[in-house]
This record gives sequence, structure tokens and C-alpha cells, in this order.
Amino acid sequence: MPEIRNYTLNFGPQHPAAHGVLRLVLELDGEVIQRADPHVGLLHRGTEKLAEYKPFNQSIPYMDRLDYVSMMCNEHGYVLALEKLLGVEVPERAQYIRVMFDEITRILNHLMWLGTHALDVGAMTMFLYCFREREDLMDMYEAVSGARMHAAYYRPGGVYRDLPDHMPRFKKSKYIDDKKVALLNENREGSLLDFIDDFTDRFPKYVDEYETLLTDNRIWKQRTVDIAIVSPERALQLGFTGPMLRGSGIEWDLRKKQPYEVYDKMDFDIPVGVNGDCYDRYLVRIEEFRQSNKIIKQCAKWLRENPGIVMLDDHKLAPPSREHMKGDMESLIHHFKLFTEGYTLPKGEAYAAIEHPKGEFGVYLVTDGANKPYRLKIRAPGFVHISAMDEMTTGHMLSDVVAVIGTMDVVFGEIDR
Repeated sequence: MPEIRNYTLNFGPQHPAAHGVLRLVLELDGEVIQRADPHVGLLHRGTEKLAEYKPFNQSIPYMDRLDYVSMMCNEHGYVLALEKLLGVEVPERAQYIRVMFDEITRILNHLMWLGTHALDVGAMTMFLYCFREREDLMDMYEAVSGARMHAAYYRPGGVYRDLPDHMPRFKKSKYIDDKKVALLNENREGSLLDFIDDFTDRFPKYVDEYETLLTDNRIWKQRTVDIAIVSPERALQLGFTGPMLRGSGIEWDLRKKQPYEVYDKMDFDIPVGVNGDCYDRYLVRIEEFRQSNKIIKQCAKWLRENPGIVMLDDHKLAPPSREHMKGDMESLIHHFKLFTEGYTLPKGEAYAAIEHPKGEFGVYLVTDGANKPYRLKIRAPGFVHISAMDEMTTGHMLSDVVAVIGTMDVVFGEIDR
């Protein structure tokens, strides 16, 4: 009888299921995990330190690149912290636009999570389905900011510009004939709000498709039910937030419990799990698709009926319009000073947190009265979740590690910062 030894195995960073740059050092007894040691920091770019050397308004694009699947939500946390210290009130229309794009971002994030989580566990079709919907959402980002991913759309005092009146359209090429172009442009004839309405009408049907493929799927349930169970008490002790906490049965959502922007005017529910396993966390996120869709609908309806300004009319904070800048010396000076020197914040500190798709994303800002932060600390939800990796995987099989990484919805931009 051969002697059984404990193996030490490197899982990642090249492994496709390690989601980029996670290195897990696993101690195995046969195929059972004895210990899992996550090594992070392979994507560390010094975001918090870089922000100390840049004027406040020049750090907004850094935020996009933290959790690079939920771009606008990261900006939102940072911008809220700035606004708290500045003591400014954002125009209501801008607040509705922010809430709408936060929820578009939530759907975008959960689609990426669902596609990759299912692909890791072995369901190829989900990945293709999810990316089909992501294209439409990326087009919304592009219509409003000019970029598909790193938008830099939220600014202190509002948003960069109002929603456009027309959508970019497909053109005829040697690959696409007139008939196909007409079909592709069918829902792009109107404004961005028309396009969003069209998407929100179609989306619930797509979510039903995802559920048809996975929810009662025998293999999916075998791979997720009773895997990595976290009790409600333990989830709180570990510092879980977002779907990871709600999956364990604790009804905690900053949008309801500590409302910011216009979430207190929105009608939506908080989905909560029962068993705290991978399957429950999956169900929670699936229901969040539907709730986010509901919020987007409400915002789009309000935005149609209430035109108005989307940025404060204070040229110490917000740049003047292009036409003013081209024709008026005063505006040109304002514009130049704003984008080179920025603005100063009063001495003090502020913590602003939002309900990011992955959990509580917080920005703690300390200022000393200069035009850049004295210290910036980002509370990334993924960092807290990955620290529970050892506890969640111990005693499970090697193949379950993949399901646990999937259920955590980790993105290393924010974990390594």
C-alpha cells in the first residue's frame, strides 16, 4: 500500500478559473483541501498612493480601474466622499442618472459574474448568453461617456453631461448588408432613454433563460448546493457585505438601510438567502437582476418627465461649457485652472460608502486643505471576501475551490488596488 502524502499545490495565477491573478497555495490530503492560502498583490498598482499626488478631480479615472467590471460604482463612492467634504447638493436629475447607471453597472457586473462562474463550473452557454446582454449595456456607457468601460462620468457636483438624444448606429459594410443593419438599428432609432426602455422590457425574459439553464440543472445544483456554507453569525464576523452577506440570510443593503442619492424614492426589494451556500448566493444575485431592472425602469420614467441641469453651476467645481470656453476669457481661465490645479477641500475627513455590486465599497478620505488628498483609503468588498477563502474551502474537494472563487465574485483590481 503506497504511503499517502499531503500535497502542496499552486492554483493559479495562470489558471483560467483564478480570474486573472489569484495565486492560491493549497494543501491537499488526496483531493480534499486542508488549507487554502490566497496570495494577493499581483495586480497592485498603488492607486491609493497615486491619488495622493493628483488633484481630486484627476483621480476619478483611477477609480474606474479598481473593480474594472463595475466602473461607475467605484467612481460613485469616491465622488460621494468629495461631495461630503465640499458640502454640495447634487441636482436631482444628476442623482437619478447616477442611480440608473449604478443599477446598469450592477447588471453588468452580475452578468460577468454569472458568465464566468458558470463557465468555471462547466456551463459554456451561460458565458455566451451573458456577453450578449453586456454588449447593450456597454453601448449605454459609450453613449453617455464615450468609453465602453472606463467612463469617468460621475463628477463632484453631478455628472459629466446629460443623456444623449440619439444612439450610435451600425453602418453598412462588406460584412453587414442593409437588411441586417436595419435589424441591428431597430432599437437605436430614438434617444438613450428609448434604448434603455427597450432593454428593460427584454431583460426579464433573458433572466428567465439563465434560470432555465441553471436553477434546476442537476449538475449546477450538485456543484453549488451545500458548498461553502457560511452561517449568518460567521458572515458578520468575517465582515461580509453585499450578496455574500445576504446569501447567508442577513437583510443588509446600504440602498435601503443608509439610503444615498434617490434610493429612498425607489421601489425595490432586497433578496435574501436561507442556507448561505453557493447556490443561495447565486439565487440572490439572479433576483438582483430583476430588482435592478425595476429600478432602471423607474429612473428612466422620471428622467423622461423631468428635464433639468445635471451639474452644479459653480465654475470653481464644474467646467464651463465648450462654447463659453471658446468665446470668453474668464471661462477659459476657469477651465484651465480647474483641470490643472483642481479645487481645494476643507481640512477634515469623510467616509462615503455605496452598495457596490460586490458589497460595501467605501472611500475614506483625509484632507489637509490642499488640492489633493492627504490620505485615501479604499474599502474594497472583494478583499474582505477573499480573506475567508481558507475557511470556506477547508474540507471541500479541489474542484469546489473553483465554485468558491466564482461565488465570491472577486476582481483583483480592487483587491490589490
